[in-house]
Amino acid sequence: MATPTGWRRDGNLPAELTSFVGRTRLLANLKRHLAESRLVTVTGIGGVGKSRTVLRLAHQIRTQYPDGVWFADLARLQDAGMVKHTIASALGIADQSSRNETDSLAEWVGDRDMLLIIDTCEHLVQGCAELIHELLEAAPNLKVLATSRQSLQLPYEHVVPVPPLQVPGDDPVESLFTNESVQLFSARAGAVVPDFVLEEQNIAAVAELCRRLDGIPLAIELAAVRLRALSVEQILGLLADRFSLLAGASRTALPRHQTLRAAIGWSHELCEPAERLLWARLSVFSGDFELDAARFVCADERLPAEEITNLVTGLVEKSILMIRSNHAGVRYKLIDTLAEYGEEWLDKLGQTQDLRHRHLAYYLNLAQRSEDAWSGPRQVYWFIRMRQEHDNVRLALEHALRTPGESVLALRLLSSLWFMWVCCGFQREGRLYLERALEANRAVSKERCKALWVLSYVRSAQGDSVGALDAAERCSKEAVRVGDSRAVILASKMQGTAAVLQGDLQKASALLGVAIEFNTDNKELNPGLLPAIVELSLVLSAQGEFNEAESLLQDCLQVCKERGELWVGSYAQWAMSLTKLATGRAGDALQSAREALRVKRHFHDTLGTLLVLETTARIFTALGREPLAARLLGALQQNWKTAGLPMLGAPFMTSDHDQCVKECQKAMGERLYAQALGDGARLDLDEASALALGELDASENDPADPPGAASGPGT
Repeated sequence: MATPTGWRRDGNLPAELTSFVGRTRLLANLKRHLAESRLVTVTGIGGVGKSRTVLRLAHQIRTQYPDGVWFADLARLQDAGMVKHTIASALGIADQSSRNETDSLAEWVGDRDMLLIIDTCEHLVQGCAELIHELLEAAPNLKVLATSRQSLQLPYEHVVPVPPLQVPGDDPVESLFTNESVQLFSARAGAVVPDFVLEEQNIAAVAELCRRLDGIPLAIELAAVRLRALSVEQILGLLADRFSLLAGASRTALPRHQTLRAAIGWSHELCEPAERLLWARLSVFSGDFELDAARFVCADERLPAEEITNLVTGLVEKSILMIRSNHAGVRYKLIDTLAEYGEEWLDKLGQTQDLRHRHLAYYLNLAQRSEDAWSGPRQVYWFIRMRQEHDNVRLALEHALRTPGESVLALRLLSSLWFMWVCCGFQREGRLYLERALEANRAVSKERCKALWVLSYVRSAQGDSVGALDAAERCSKEAVRVGDSRAVILASKMQGTAAVLQGDLQKASALLGVAIEFNTDNKELNPGLLPAIVELSLVLSAQGEFNEAESLLQDCLQVCKERGELWVGSYAQWAMSLTKLATGRAGDALQSAREALRVKRHFHDTLGTLLVLETTARIFTALGREPLAARLLGALQQNWKTAGLPMLGAPFMTSDHDQCVKECQKAMGERLYAQALGDGARLDLDEASALALGELDASENDPADPPGAASGPGT
């Protein structure tokens, strides 16, 4: 799983899935305003093409921003409190600490010369405006391009409205064939019916159709889909009937809003009744979803599960649903404007609460399945799958927390996804949700006990040992009250983890030993038994008992190999590199550290990667490769800032880091050390990993890998 050098600096722009038609003047106008202003907000009605225009612009100007163009989509976000977290995730920021999220964002952006696109702000205007203002004040080279149906009301904001496309007649000297609306219809028609040709026989009907659709791109695209079954003249006739029926339906809506709603409503009426019902029900999903999810959530006696596949196919053919294929399979998504329309219909049908409950039930079941399978051979699959389901998990949590009588389901969902919060790079979000769910469920219960030990684990991963210990102790007390022996054991393990971070090795040894001794449930291999073994090995190494630590780790790695467990296995490899380094086997230690890094590339395990890189810097120092170690130290110094408390605040790791710095400074001298440190500070985490793995060119005076360091599996 190779990582190209500097890939993050390119940003994260989505690919352009369709051809872009027209908007030449608008794009030029946007470029000019963006050159003059640090905040440009693109406004317009739904379906007018704000997001698509901004995406086209971003692809055109991406080379002007050395640190990339970054895209954050807020369309389906419901909780204003998650705006900062969502943008941080889009930027790839790995800050999982407990500090202020705005500070983390501002520090990450820093002096970067970059463009941040925030798409669909209208339902979260205040939160977006506040964050943008704070970021622009803190980051002098940052520019922000936002899309919204209304402005952000910031004094320095430059608002650029996106009008509908020009329709025939707007420019009296323009040929019908070169009109923007006509060109868009022709492009989409050609995708639907490959032999469609714009010609004298149909140009008048196409022009009239575009005029009737007011040049609204979404309306034009929906109309083009009907060419599979109808001629342009037939579409025009049906559309005229539809608009006459809707005339005056809303006295308060803007004319072009009426036109768009009419076009969507017309597409809605051309769907079969079962397709309309499915369209409404699919609106409960956030982002994209799998076919199995649609079958579970949307099926009943009116929509039998065996018919869902054909109905989904019909909605794809009618361009109601978008289809997305990747290496993990096929997923579907409702375009946002169409999802809003579906939500309105679902409300009219009185089915919203029932569908949201079924949505919650599906993702709760999926979370429990993923938890049961996490420590097995499909761990990478479940990592990818649950990250794909992140938006829907978040929506399910919000529903559970806001619905009377269902908040306990939020505890179950959150607790089952402990691995998502701890292992998949969502510590901060997991902590926020866990604390909120525990506050909503104050009565002592087994669900609450599990949530408490998960919260302790998450806080430990943030380096918050005090908070972790508090949650673990509360878990232990409450577990005794409800007779939950499993939670008592896991509470002991989490107390042991907190003790490791606090440097209380004697207490850590005792607590972890108890957790290992009494953990006989195979389901608790992870996060119970195997992590406890790795952590106990760290304690033993810190106490100088290297042989016993290595023996424990060998057993742990064997179990991981048998079960297909990769995540804990990578930590065991890291711990093994520590014991090998401490016993004078630096070459072998490098092999173990590099194996750990290779596995961590499958996961967004920022914390684990940083810990391994800390050890790798010490290994390079022991191998006489101080310039390379210094570059890693520079990368670590920079990347720890956005990842939490350096070395998790653990005293024995902090002292090792300080010793490594002193040895590099002594061997290189202050000037060369400072230069190497500065070079390393420009590396992101993926580049630092590539450097440690020997995939980036080291400095010319850095000797090659010594004997024994370049052999072994995957090296």
